[in-house]
Amino acid sequence: MKRTLFTLLAALSLNAVNAQQQTVSKTWVSDLGNGTYKNPVLDADYSDPDAIRVGDKFYMIASSFDAVPGLPILESTDLVNWKLIGHALKRQPPFEHFSKTQHGNGVWAPSIRFHNGEFYIYYPDPDFGIYLTKAKNILGPWTDPVLVDAGKGLIDPCPLWDEDGKVYLAIAYAGSRAGIKSVIAMKQLNAKGDKVIDEGKLVYDGHELDPTIEGPKLYKRNGYYYIFAPGGGVSTGWQTILRSKNIYGPYERKVALDQGKTPINGPHQGAWVNTQSGEDWFLHFQDKDAYGRVVHLQPMKWVNNWPVIGVDKDGDGIGEPVLTYKKPTVAKPSAIFTPAESDEFNGSNLGLQWQWQANPVATWSFLNPSKGALRLYTAKTPDSAKNLWDVPNILMQKFPTEEFMATTKLSFTANPKLENERAGLTIYGLSYAYLAVKSKKDGLYLVYSVCKSADKGKAETEKQLLKLDSKEIYLRVKVGKGAKCQFSYSKDGNNFTNIDDVFEATPGKWIGAKLGLFAVRDQQTNDSGYADFDWFRVEK
Repeated sequence: MKRTLFTLLAALSLNAVNAQQQTVSKTWVSDLGNGTYKNPVLDADYSDPDAIRVGDKFYMIASSFDAVPGLPILESTDLVNWKLIGHALKRQPPFEHFSKTQHGNGVWAPSIRFHNGEFYIYYPDPDFGIYLTKAKNILGPWTDPVLVDAGKGLIDPCPLWDEDGKVYLAIAYAGSRAGIKSVIAMKQLNAKGDKVIDEGKLVYDGHELDPTIEGPKLYKRNGYYYIFAPGGGVSTGWQTILRSKNIYGPYERKVALDQGKTPINGPHQGAWVNTQSGEDWFLHFQDKDAYGRVVHLQPMKWVNNWPVIGVDKDGDGIGEPVLTYKKPTVAKPSAIFTPAESDEFNGSNLGLQWQWQANPVATWSFLNPSKGALRLYTAKTPDSAKNLWDVPNILMQKFPTEEFMATTKLSFTANPKLENERAGLTIYGLSYAYLAVKSKKDGLYLVYSVCKSADKGKAETEKQLLKLDSKEIYLRVKVGKGAKCQFSYSKDGNNFTNIDDVFEATPGKWIGAKLGLFAVRDQQTNDSGYADFDWFRVEK
């Protein structure tokens, strides 16, 4: 009995180790393994991060725009090693509105707080208002979103529960919807925190010193109310700190972090957190164009009740970002792990890294654990779609870093009564390219398509590469510096043939480029064709 138990425990331990090893990226790991880390801690597009500590764990959320599931939740015990553990938004309301692609719309910069034993996430939809979703467990279930403050152009909410029982919400405004920007406002919420109870007051106007100020994060420390808010624009700005003894101001101003002499442009909005040992840290993003908005971790200290973020090399009270630094001091060292990228499709659930372009329909996909494959059925493209820009059933994930390679094994079964069913691998943004299997009357063909300025309704340019003698093929894309993408294919999985073109990836609407899988058709049918993806592997 003892030997059996020991064998079982050993097997479980080995499985745990193997599972842990599978979560370590082959492309980017921030933890240097010697007590230090390199920035970014997440070299992927987790824009507008907010974070909190609850006990020994840190939780981070980020914008997700129209991607579903939305509101990604990451967990860490040391602020360096992060894993994706879930999403707070399984479907995005209003459901009919988000059944179609809504590029650049949806979930903008959210905030997360822990209050009275519950997690609160406030997120803005610039076209509808500020929503609240709550959960007692970080893994959910999360409540259906409640509209806290209806209106256009309300963005970047952050709550504060004050000692006197009053609840406040700091917000910014999107000029594209509100007709005003570069200001911070303060509204009061009811005791439950689920409804605004006043019109609010403007507490800071950044037009002169902090143009495009946004993303306010609201804190209280040593009797001061603090608003951490980036000014100067996403790719060119700095971290402004506002403080006041009164929630409505007047607020004093100071810059706590700027680019300095580093390559980290526009250190943008983020979150102040502290460790159990009393250290202060700041998470923020950097805009890297096609690669999206990646997350950096900066040391932080308080000087005369003002924060200094990063390292203040010239002693002027303004820090600059660090490229490498000593890891935070925490109670227990963390194993090295990263958000998942590869997926063998062997389980009954997709990896958490995958997101659709709209609220999904059940008939788009099917996981078959017995075959260890993901089946994507060809869904009819919307009649109004001029290209894939307006197609919702594209399954994608973020670029994991600047240089990587993604490969998938595909078996395509077309409906013999249809033509032009397509399934393949895409790099997707304002412009996109893909390598796909396409059905024709006389069989299956491999095609390579590019669509420049897809967001403007431009047509694809298709190049027919070869007629296939098998349903199976391996598709690959290598992404290099400058977001240069080289597609290739193989019949045996060993010898790959490059496409005679290098595609330069472009960002999407407020997001970085993505990579992913799709299966589409342009005709109505009662039985679509399908693509079985055996696996999807991301490597260096």
